[in-house]
Amino acid sequence: MMAVGFILITTEPGYEIKVREEVSNIKCVKGQWIVFGNHDLFVKVEAEDESELTKCIVQEIRSVKGIYETRTLIGAEI
Repeated sequence: MMAVGFILITTEPGYEIKVREEVSNIKCVKGQWIVFGNHDLFVKVEAEDESELTKCIVQEIRSVKGIYETRTLIGAEI
């Protein structure tokens, strides 16, 4: 079963487009949308399991220059 997560990203001022472009090149990213409000970008991520999902979020997405803050929501099967 695939692991799914959603990340709310807040960027440094002026980095919205650069962050969106760089994030779009990350393999686990399956969708992204510019949003208005407290956050700048809404990203859907998928991986084979939660370990791979965590690695993608921590090592790849959070290392993108221009990201100020992230909030991650992990999907759960109930």
